[in-house]
Amino acid sequence: MSVLVWIEQSKSGPVASSWEVLGQGRLLANALGTTLVAAVIGGDTTTTAEAARTYGPDTVLTLTGPMLADYRLSAYAGALKKAIAETGATVVLAAATTRGREVTATVACDLGAGLAPDAVDLRVDGGKLVAVRSVYSNNILTDITYSSPLQVASVRPRSFPMPEAAAAGGAVKAVDPGISDADIKEKVIEVKSTDSGEISLTDASKIVSGGRGVAQDPAKGFALVTELAGTLGAAVGASRAAVDAGYIPYKNQVGQTGKTVKPDLYIAAGISGAIQHLAGMGGSKIIVAINKDAEAPIFEKATFGIVGDLYEVLPALSAEFKKRLGK
Repeated sequence: MSVLVWIEQSKSGPVASSWEVLGQGRLLANALGTTLVAAVIGGDTTTTAEAARTYGPDTVLTLTGPMLADYRLSAYAGALKKAIAETGATVVLAAATTRGREVTATVACDLGAGLAPDAVDLRVDGGKLVAVRSVYSNNILTDITYSSPLQVASVRPRSFPMPEAAAAGGAVKAVDPGISDADIKEKVIEVKSTDSGEISLTDASKIVSGGRGVAQDPAKGFALVTELAGTLGAAVGASRAAVDAGYIPYKNQVGQTGKTVKPDLYIAAGISGAIQHLAGMGGSKIIVAINKDAEAPIFEKATFGIVGDLYEVLPALSAEFKKRLGK
């Protein structure tokens, strides 16, 4: 019996939201009276495994091999199932990234386990895991309970605070993933990355997004959005309307059909506030809306609203923030 947390890593290193899940995993393991295990999967796991030791696990499992160098669903799901068998895990957690959601779903299906995807809270009640999910565009929170012995959940990034790193503890144990290339259904032909060093939307504490309101001059509009984001150290987001219009790539889309985010600050410039967009960013702590239309739905959700032209408001905000931040 144990609580097992998959520590996802990309080419640039560990995914920050995995540490948030590991920190909560420590609390859950304590409440259940069991051990906390971190599982690191990949072609090279040494650096991430050492980092994981500083966030409180009792054991760090490494499942390493050349067949895991590139992410492939069947390979990673197989490795995670091996980690579950090795540890006798009864609770399996991962960050609800694109990979985290599909790996946990595949593992839960293969093992006949209950699954709570995109959970926003986790607790123990009566010796069992209870996952909390937001439904109906974040208007209702619902408890998910399990009838299966194995309980699986993916956790929405920024649902829990980032734990403080401490002195390294917990032993590192290498486990043979037991996977060969013949077992893997997918083949990686070519890898093209769009990562240009930008702040990740899902992990960002501040986001500045642009919407249909940039239509007057999309290039200039998103240049202003990007400038303000750079001043604040924020990620750049966008509404589906802006993405569909070709103003900005899909990777920047926030909403039900894009990324779900939960920053401390969300600035929506020229975004009317369609239901699908609000569902993706409605959990933000502070929402600042900028729109020429005083009747735009976004103002009903906003903490602060500015009725005005984004082409005038964004430069003014950038200038004032640069002054106050000494930039």
